[in-house]
Amino acid sequence: QVQLIESGGGLVQPGASLRLSCRASTRTLSSLTMAWFRQAPGKEREFVATVSIGSTNYADSVKGRFIISRDNAKNTVNLQMDSLRPEDTAVYYCAATLTLGILKRPSSYFYWGQGTQVTVSS
Repeated sequence: QVQLIESGGGLVQPGASLRLSCRASTRTLSSLTMAWFRQAPGKEREFVATVSIGSTNYADSVKGRFIISRDNAKNTVNLQMDSLRPEDTAVYYCAATLTLGILKRPSSYFYWGQGTQVTVSS
């Protein structure tokens, strides 16, 4: 069983930055594929970024603005979000799976955090 706890959400103005963190209750973070998804009101949950075995992948909408990274020593996965836009407003979820590889579908992930709200508004 892996528990995921997100933190770092908030309300920011367009163009600002936020850093989300996801702490996992496991000492083998490096053996998991980790990802961030987001869900805006009335929309389906969508892929944001993932990291697995040193490889990363991003949704086209965040490429060049967001960076996913993991700190295995601290059992955390971070999402650095720069140049935020109003359309980035959503609840952001951390997800994990034992399956290795670049996985972009929510159904590929077994473990989920509770979500953290990110609001970008002037």
